[in-house]
Amino acid sequence: MNNTLYIVIPCYNEEEALPLTGRTMLEKLRALAGSGRISGESRVLLVDDGSRDGTWRMIEKLAEDFPEYCGVKLSGNRGTQSAIMAGLAFAEKLADMAITTDADLQDDVNAIDKMVDEFLSGADIVYGVRSKRETDTVFKRVTAVTFYRLLRLLGCGVVFNHSDFRLLSRRAMSALGEYPERDLFVRGIVPMLGFKSAVVTYERSERSAGETKYSFRSLLRLAASGVASLSLKPLRLIMLLGAVMMLISAAGLIAALAAGGVTTAGLTLSSVWFVGGIVTCALGIVGEYAGRAYMEAKRRPRYHIEATAGINTKPEH
Repeated sequence: MNNTLYIVIPCYNEEEALPLTGRTMLEKLRALAGSGRISGESRVLLVDDGSRDGTWRMIEKLAEDFPEYCGVKLSGNRGTQSAIMAGLAFAEKLADMAITTDADLQDDVNAIDKMVDEFLSGADIVYGVRSKRETDTVFKRVTAVTFYRLLRLLGCGVVFNHSDFRLLSRRAMSALGEYPERDLFVRGIVPMLGFKSAVVTYERSERSAGETKYSFRSLLRLAASGVASLSLKPLRLIMLLGAVMMLISAAGLIAALAAGGVTTAGLTLSSVWFVGGIVTCALGIVGEYAGRAYMEAKRRPRYHIEATAGINTKPEH
């Protein structure tokens, strides 16, 4: 291999976006190969994450028509993180570097040139980081900023304004594959690898076609997954909250005794509901950790490969 690049793109119901994405990525790959930055053996690897539309048929057609394309079909919808890991498992065996990006062309394809240049300069990890969010709606901007701040507040070392647009060298891919978690939060794990990294900033565009697969609910679920897999800070906050509540209760008791020891029924009821809510919330957080530990202990596979197109190698996972 000689600077072989695989562009890994997870796809879920991307039938509308793939025609434009297919042309754009093909042009970019050929331009990079023509400039001598990457090998002619470089490929675009499309991972079908259990799509319900004609996504896989389009991937097969691209792999049939163009040698630069190949595809992997998962047996069901396993989520973006698992689809990324599936693509990287193949890329690790076939490429010197891999770039993960979305199928909607919101990530600037021209930033790929800069990422490859950073790799050629010695970086094992290159983060694609948004320079601004002016194209986002107010709601999306607020939820995204809240998402990153919440993760950092709760002890997750994520790169601000970085999603899943990144370059990984072969050894970075190999190191990432050593993490055995089934419910893997990739953007939180990658900074933990510790290899030399660089940042490429870009402006994110509007979605080329179709609808976004990330709702506010899915962002919350992703944040919960990241926090539970990377940090014990919520459990420590529960302990701290319990200590604070005990102090508040003791102060309240002293105040009530100083006032004559009379407490109203309303105050008592409010205190019971307040403490009960805290206890219920604490049990939910502890249960979330316990549940994830239970699921990880089962050692179930992240995904199953149903079919491939344009690939002969089948990696372990």
